[in-house]
Amino acid sequence: MNNIVTMKWLLARLYEPDLVIVDCRFALGKPESGRATYEESHIPRAVYLDLEKDLSSPITEHGGRHPLPDLDRLAQRLGQSGIQSSSRVVIYDDQGGAMASRLWWLLKYTGHEQAYVLDEGFTAWKNASYPVTDEQPVVIPVTYGINLKPDKLVRVDEVRKASQQGSKTLIDSREPRRYAGLEEPMDTKAGHIPGAVNYFWKGVLDDSGHWKDAEAIREHFSDIPQDAEIIVYCGSGVTACPNVLALEEAGYGNVKLYAGSWSDWISYEENPVATGGRITLPCPKQV
Repeated sequence: MNNIVTMKWLLARLYEPDLVIVDCRFALGKPESGRATYEESHIPRAVYLDLEKDLSSPITEHGGRHPLPDLDRLAQRLGQSGIQSSSRVVIYDDQGGAMASRLWWLLKYTGHEQAYVLDEGFTAWKNASYPVTDEQPVVIPVTYGINLKPDKLVRVDEVRKASQQGSKTLIDSREPRRYAGLEEPMDTKAGHIPGAVNYFWKGVLDDSGHWKDAEAIREHFSDIPQDAEIIVYCGSGVTACPNVLALEEAGYGNVKLYAGSWSDWISYEENPVATGGRITLPCPKQV
């Protein structure tokens, strides 16, 4: 796979000097728990980046619950973490790849090519008796240069146009019940963007929590033509990123993220809301 690496792959390269390992563990609703678990135990040499403090901007009227970070500040944080253009970056979490995929997407969006998500996550690594530590690495700051790839991102105006015209495939990555408007635990309105189809992001993982291979991912998205223009969203632009990664693995070449996602969409009173619609089958059991 192009964007996923196995635990054995990482173990074999753990101390190679051009490798930067990033811990992105984070629990929604418990914003301090990610860093606390990192400080308790993590993969050797891993640095920690926080979803809300490092990989998002403060919430404003628009932009969703996890607005994209200011690019200058992001570049500073990445450089402080030891990431430069020649670095190979391996990212892990304990949330099925959701948080790791957010950083993976940000790196790709800012032009960094060698970014990978670790299959499974920290608990699997620890359960395999691979090395862990509570020691935080000494990092020599470097300069992270941004080479922005604006074609990976869409704003609300383009999403409105796609919804109205049916000109692009809109993928909603949230749980089926949230997509259908049957429940909404996070946001002020329930439902989905009109015209969107539902592919719950955990559907790209198998029953044991591994990422599916490219063939299985193609089967998962088989109703979508390979040449389709695709816009992916979720609640706040985080769990859409595993679907973006998976679609790229499956060979889809025109995939964009609506980073503001549902929480941005409903911040505009004039934006319509749909309920019901086609939903995906129940997702695989998660560990």
